[in-house]
Amino acid sequence: MIQLRGLTKQFGTFTAVKDVSFDAPPGEILALIGPNGSGKSTIMKCIAGLIAPTGGKILVNGKSITEQKRDWLSYLPQKVNFSENLTGREVINFYARLRKLSPDFTKRALTISNLNGFGNRPVGQYSSGMLQRLGIAVALMPDTQVLVLDEPTASLDADAVQHFCEFLGQARSRGKTIIVSSHALAEVEALADRVAILVRGRLAACEPIRYSRDWIAQHALLRVTLAEAREHVCEIALCSGAISAEITGSELVVTAPVDDRWRILRAIEAGGVQIRRFSTEELSLESLYLRYKRESNADHPDRAAVGGL
Repeated sequence: MIQLRGLTKQFGTFTAVKDVSFDAPPGEILALIGPNGSGKSTIMKCIAGLIAPTGGKILVNGKSITEQKRDWLSYLPQKVNFSENLTGREVINFYARLRKLSPDFTKRALTISNLNGFGNRPVGQYSSGMLQRLGIAVALMPDTQVLVLDEPTASLDADAVQHFCEFLGQARSRGKTIIVSSHALAEVEALADRVAILVRGRLAACEPIRYSRDWIAQHALLRVTLAEAREHVCEIALCSGAISAEITGSELVVTAPVDDRWRILRAIEAGGVQIRRFSTEELSLESLYLRYKRESNADHPDRAAVGGL
């Protein structure tokens, strides 16, 4: 298990990560989400031991990472770099020797990478997707207790993403601790057990993905175009189960649980307001993130203009 306790990292006067605490137990995929500059990569580099925290602790199985060898960890950086003159197979063989792995692990890496015949070509000829496949193969080649993967699906095509997600699912079933970061929120929703939402270096929430799905289901959008906009229609919607309702021009925008949408529409019509058309919009994990970002802006109005998606 990985435990972060009050992790803080400063670069000069800039605080990249502030007082972040969470647990990542075995047999779980924890996804770190947030925009560029929210602290995801910094946290991962601290876990990997590439940079030293300014404050706080990182524990693995109850012991500080500074007291242990790094054979418990496999780490994939956000951007991988290999010698362009080496072939993919040579890169894999080099890292296998570096980590003193048996030939079986080399075969394992070649299977993971699925280089499709590119194993004997120089890395300089690789596309960004093939380079990412090679980076994943090197990172996942050893059978380590913990996987820390920074934007692992970047540049991958759909088939490679599916292959990678299947591998992660198998690793989870074997009791591995897996921490990933991603901008592909649809993949996070499908794969992660929990999400840690970071806003400007602070942990806004760390919760099971099912809680996020529940929130999303309770905050579906309903857009109703009215023949005539009347202020009292908002009150009708709110009394019928809407969480929020506002008039924008001739359109009523309602946030409501999915199961309440038909009741709201019927109540509007019963209130004497003609509906010309309506549409529904299912929210996503990005919507949940934006909620925490808005709340952070409300708490820190002086910083509301900083950052972005």
